[in-house]
Amino acid sequence: MRIFVTGASGWIGSAVVPELTEAGHRVVGLARSEASADALTAAGVEVVRGTIDDLDVLRDTAAASDGVIHLAFKHDIAFAGGFQGAAEADRRAVDILGDALAGTDRPFVLASGVLGLAPGRPATERDMPALDGSPISIRMATAQAVLALASRGVRSSVVRLSPTCHGDGDNGFMAALVAIARAKGVSGYLGDGANRWPAVHRLDAARLFRLALEKAPAGAVLHGVAEEGVELRDVAGVIGRHLDVPVTAVAPEEATGHFAWLGAFLGLDSPASNTLTRELVGWEPAHPGLLEDLDKGHYFTDTTDTHA
Repeated sequence: MRIFVTGASGWIGSAVVPELTEAGHRVVGLARSEASADALTAAGVEVVRGTIDDLDVLRDTAAASDGVIHLAFKHDIAFAGGFQGAAEADRRAVDILGDALAGTDRPFVLASGVLGLAPGRPATERDMPALDGSPISIRMATAQAVLALASRGVRSSVVRLSPTCHGDGDNGFMAALVAIARAKGVSGYLGDGANRWPAVHRLDAARLFRLALEKAPAGAVLHGVAEEGVELRDVAGVIGRHLDVPVTAVAPEEATGHFAWLGAFLGLDSPASNTLTRELVGWEPAHPGLLEDLDKGHYFTDTTDTHA
């Protein structure tokens, strides 16, 4: 199949692309910069220049493709205080992609998340988010809109990713925690640190996107969760050991002062199950878990500490 991938040069996309090409698919990648275009060309990808704001480009490319995987999101804007604007731009992109695929029975796979879905208990693929009108719920509503495309003749599915898709080169939550620990001289966790985050290796996540594209029925929800929940105090312990700094509890009221933007997320207890995903598409994670991956040491080199 000829597959249109937005975010093809990003952290997840750059793993999804070889997963698709090695399975015999042809990839068309959206590139917003010359550097992204060069990286995609080097990977054997057909390049379409544009951003998720270029709705005509999205519509025309999707219409000419056999399927779409939508990974792009304005994370840089979102984490700089513009989450609502980023989520609204994402919704416009999803709507135009869905319109282009309507009535074709072609696959449309969207990346979403599990963090905060069912606080305090393992979220399942059957859990649906509460849409309360908050900026974050705008993105959740976008995922619901993709699932609703099943009624319009689109084989739509949503892959809810773990908050940490870890691996060598990750510049997300785990790299941020390492940078904060190095800057503060302590490896911190909130409260008693018993709260849990699900985790998945980037390469396992990439395989799940391919399986969703190839196998997921219309309206399916899949969980990109390899580990149901890793306690954040255990994460802090590995970081402290590698940096040779104390491991310390941080009071919840000091979360923002210590962890900056990450403090809004770090106290969430948000485990998630993958049972239905395994049964539905035959996904079996095969790569190292989060603590083992941290122990490999690549998070503790200067090149990964971009949040310092």
